[in-house]
Amino acid sequence: MRQGTPPDLRRTAHAGFSGAHQVNAGWLLAVAVLSIAPLAVAGAHAETGFDTVRFIHYLDEDAALGEVRNGNLDMYYWGISPNRLADAASRDGLRIYESTGSTYSIMANPAETETFNPFSLRDVRFALNYLVDRDLIVNELLHGYGVPLTSAYGPYDPEYTSIIDQLESYNFRYDPALARGMISSAMAGAGASLDTDGVWTMDGQPVEITFFVRSDDPFRKSIGEVVSAELRDAGFVVNQVAGDLNKALVSVYGSDPADLQWHLYTEGWGRSDFVRYDSVELAEKYAPWYGLMPGANNPSFWNYQHPRLDNLTQAVYSGDFGSAEERTAMVREAVAAGIEDGVRVFLVGSVDQYVADEGVNGVINAFGAGVPSRFTTINAHSDRDILNIGVKHIYQGSWNPVAGLLDWYSNTIWYAVHDPFVFRHPYSGAAMPVRSEWQMDTAGPGGSLEVPSEAILWDVDTRSWTQVGEGASATSVVTFHYSFGNWHHGIPAGMDDMLYAVYFLTEWGTDGGAGDLTVDPQYTLRAAQQLDTIKGIRVIDQDTMEVYVDYWHFDGGEIAHWASIEMPMPWEIYHAMEGAVLDGQTHFSRPAATSKNTGWLSVLIPDDAAIIREHLAGFLEAGEAPAALSGTTGADRLQRYESAIAWIDTYGHAVISNGPYVMQGYAPELRIITIREFVDDAYPFEADRWSEFETVRTPKITKIEAPRLVASGTTLEISVETSDASDIRYFMADAGGNILESGQMRVADGNTTLLMVDTAGLPGWTTISFKVFALSEEVLRPDSHSAHFIVYP
Repeated sequence: MRQGTPPDLRRTAHAGFSGAHQVNAGWLLAVAVLSIAPLAVAGAHAETGFDTVRFIHYLDEDAALGEVRNGNLDMYYWGISPNRLADAASRDGLRIYESTGSTYSIMANPAETETFNPFSLRDVRFALNYLVDRDLIVNELLHGYGVPLTSAYGPYDPEYTSIIDQLESYNFRYDPALARGMISSAMAGAGASLDTDGVWTMDGQPVEITFFVRSDDPFRKSIGEVVSAELRDAGFVVNQVAGDLNKALVSVYGSDPADLQWHLYTEGWGRSDFVRYDSVELAEKYAPWYGLMPGANNPSFWNYQHPRLDNLTQAVYSGDFGSAEERTAMVREAVAAGIEDGVRVFLVGSVDQYVADEGVNGVINAFGAGVPSRFTTINAHSDRDILNIGVKHIYQGSWNPVAGLLDWYSNTIWYAVHDPFVFRHPYSGAAMPVRSEWQMDTAGPGGSLEVPSEAILWDVDTRSWTQVGEGASATSVVTFHYSFGNWHHGIPAGMDDMLYAVYFLTEWGTDGGAGDLTVDPQYTLRAAQQLDTIKGIRVIDQDTMEVYVDYWHFDGGEIAHWASIEMPMPWEIYHAMEGAVLDGQTHFSRPAATSKNTGWLSVLIPDDAAIIREHLAGFLEAGEAPAALSGTTGADRLQRYESAIAWIDTYGHAVISNGPYVMQGYAPELRIITIREFVDDAYPFEADRWSEFETVRTPKITKIEAPRLVASGTTLEISVETSDASDIRYFMADAGGNILESGQMRVADGNTTLLMVDTAGLPGWTTISFKVFALSEEVLRPDSHSAHFIVYP
């Protein structure tokens, strides 16, 4: 949540949860108190490739490229323009990595206001699909390093082949005459008219568009110029507003759409992982409930609404389907609804070229995230002690694990500081254990399992843990075995952290209505989706928990991913953040901060860290125990508070996690964030833990043989030779984009597959296009080939 110029927003992972195993009525009091580790253990290491990693701000790609060439930077976490790496001389001394993943869109403001807003008209929004020349953007602005996009899913997404016929049916193409006709019809119907200069007017005034264009990204700046020119030709007065993401967070995402501070915005999207069955993508890109559509669920703003999209994407998100086929049908309907409503119009996906010094080894070019994946920073190594990474931005947004860390820039750093329990395989997208192992049992989509009566849930009314009692049932159960280790401030992680995580998900995922202070307009709606499925948890021992959920998926790994809650920071930091928010000093999400006129909590910033420290000191003085952890000993609580305070006093921030690197600090005057190796003998992974991902075998189409002319009524034979592929998928379409035939076949022995297509019924002199995809079950990056043939009488 890639790139010829990577993105700003990331796909956000769901706020899943980790549950518990066997627990009696008094189980909370019986949880063992773990021993307290010192702040650092001399001589022990987390086994990383470098002692120190520095992320250094280089806004200008050319300057960064020069610094990699002269040895001042080891790599640059941003795509370099292909024309800068066009020949052998320009590549000398560099390693070049090509990656896909960045996508670019135009977001339209659909608010209906007293001042006429042309993009409140759906047909005007939809017309952008024909008004923008996607091929020009790919060929001229990306120099061919990209692909046109018409939906949130592109050719390199695992879902793409299941919706390609649907996308082809729209027959999107650059057709400004068609677009202007659609705009004219909609505008005239709304009461607008063209003046003698060809400018649209409403009530005698020109219809003006405020177009927020990202000026810190040359690529998006160029997109803004292309789209602006087309809109002017269509009769609008276009006023461009320039700015970076920080300004966009205020003017676009942070403003009331009804105020019309913007009409259009050039968006960029990136991913921090690669997902086989993506339950978030459609909700994030199209659905109001997820909080990334105009209005962002801010209760004081005008908010975009689309109940059908909400229902569909929530069903996909929470596993409310009975088969793979039913899920695919939901995905297809949601894609169609999102495209046709046109609030987000997708333009292109880029193929990025990342550069690294040839002396740096261990780079992992993951699908989705590309070179700036969590694995590269952890796995890279050379003969030096310091790794210098250039970044387009240090971060833009906020560092907090509840409703912050939403920008792509922060996450390239955060994923070296934090180890999740579950992550995604960089090439298959399957759920992959990191700090946990699991066993899963499910009764299937229509079945149920008994939940033990002694399993517990947090009761928000009594503010206590309660047993579920007799008769409770769930669809699935997952048993997690955790490799907790120590937090960066030396305190052992353990079940008390997990219990607080379940408490927090429940307390802040429940909207109790007026007067409920533990509600956030962004986090609560998302957390509620998982919370509704939780039927009980049990603690087995100090590192084993069991979770019961009403959630099913045809891929068992997805059930485990859903049932796993990530606890990215110690419970005492969460407790202090919660106290600061409840006191109104700050807020977890940008919409909440905007509506309450406070800051957006960022534990990386000294001022916010001081607020956290203030609350920790208050807890320490009072000897306070959070309600969810009333069974913990006073010594344990005091040690945690003292260690967290000491950390903030030492480093000036409250970023405490569990990964192989520790946040050393942020120097805004130098525009550098520094992380250093975590010195701790309890860290579970060695330096080469992820080295298996350094190479990948992607499926390839090596040869296709097909005739150019085919007699109607005969059988068309297409021979497809592949390597490292398990399946072939193909589509045939007429000139109007209508799918005539499609299918999927296993790759034959010898890697040559013969496709047989009956041309009976096709009229003479018909041009038929076909697309062939080579697929792999283990590496989800299809290769494709497109061509056409002519049917003659």
